[in-house]
Amino acid sequence: MSIDTEFTETDAATLFAPLTAASTDTAALDRLHQRLAADARDIGALDIAYRVVESPLGKLLLAATEQGIVRVAFAREDHDAVLQLLAEKISPRILRVPARLDGAARELDEYFAGTRREFDLPLDFRLSRGFRLSVLQHLPHIAYGHTESYAAVAQAAGSPRAVRAVGTACATNPLPLIVPCHRVVKSDGSFGGYLGGTEAKRALLSLEAAA
Repeated sequence: MSIDTEFTETDAATLFAPLTAASTDTAALDRLHQRLAADARDIGALDIAYRVVESPLGKLLLAATEQGIVRVAFAREDHDAVLQLLAEKISPRILRVPARLDGAARELDEYFAGTRREFDLPLDFRLSRGFRLSVLQHLPHIAYGHTESYAAVAQAAGSPRAVRAVGTACATNPLPLIVPCHRVVKSDGSFGGYLGGTEAKRALLSLEAAA
């Protein structure tokens, strides 16, 4: 990250004035954060924006690059650990910028309300490669309210014998919910594992079955 050598003491005083005037003023801290985010964006120093939203499955971390949504994480994954991993794998220039993820938050709200069956969001798949990426690219083709077995997904992804690899691809899906790995079940119809937990998978399949 480059340093702005034209940043003056006056600029600093203005920037930190809200803190010196009311260090416990949440609104002032929010304004300061928004300004930092805007400044970072303006000078091209913001690579990943994130926000945390409430959902029927608990708090969800949403993160996006300029290319699109790059990560959705359940609370059980430890959001701090997820952000650290994003910093290591993509860029440490990460800031909480809720506005950049307003569209994703709205579509998730609509999905949980039962009024949205497909997501229409730009996605950044850079965290997945090879066969795992082939699996993830197939999953949106499993229609809302339907399921496919791990074996069927392996066939569709071009490697019929790679059933266990499909399980790994689903278990490491960086974009759960939006890329619906919860629609992949065992051949006997049982749920199988899920990144958000078995109860979360049950809730999602019940939501879609009821629509």
